[in-house]
Amino acid sequence: MTQLSDGDLAEHLAATAGRILIEVREAGVFEGKALGKAGDQTANQFLCHALRAQRAEDGLLSEEEKDSFERLDHTRVWIVDPVDGTREYGEARADWAVHIGLAENGAPVLGAVGLPDAGLVLRSDRPGEVSPAPERLRMVVSRTRPAPEALAVAEALGAELVPMGSAGAKAMSIVLGQADIYLHSGGQYEWDSCAPAAVALGWGLHASRIDGSPLIYNQRDTYMPDLLICRKEHADKVLYLVRTLKAG
Repeated sequence: MTQLSDGDLAEHLAATAGRILIEVREAGVFEGKALGKAGDQTANQFLCHALRAQRAEDGLLSEEEKDSFERLDHTRVWIVDPVDGTREYGEARADWAVHIGLAENGAPVLGAVGLPDAGLVLRSDRPGEVSPAPERLRMVVSRTRPAPEALAVAEALGAELVPMGSAGAKAMSIVLGQADIYLHSGGQYEWDSCAPAAVALGWGLHASRIDGSPLIYNQRDTYMPDLLICRKEHADKVLYLVRTLKAG
């Protein structure tokens, strides 16, 4: 395989994994949780083998691989979620994603998020224009367990709630202008947000913790409690409301 740039490699892997996952689903052998498990394992095997072949000098963290703290010795670490939204994928919904992220010295410097059912891969290094927000803001929330902080902020803003599946699908709905705020406080892991945060930042959006501090990756503990992705013009208001609600 010809040596690709990091961005081209991330897009290629996200697109190829997406096609593999659709083929696994359309084979009709698995359904429900079994489909989710089969898809995760199949896509993970492809992605990890490909990254080790193409970027052997970098570290690797994948949701579906046993973590190796050897990655902590690397300044560049690929952070992968083969199927973000396994439940949605297993239910044959469209709101799932493939995440290929790259952190350098802890910062999410590059990402590709594949939305296979839409035939899209969004890249941090090839940004487009995010459309203006409507008069009534739209907040994406979990379709099964919306975070109390998100519900409270949405109520304070008079925002419309938009239930959606995976973290990647939610984040990309902001990038695509389909929603305006993604506020999550229910706990995630590095692979849930590295690629989406990189894409959001590359497209000129705000991405941070819900206290406004930066998102830092390739930590020994991969748990990340919270996340805010939104247009920059909404960030200060949302962060203020989060602080106010916590104080009250």
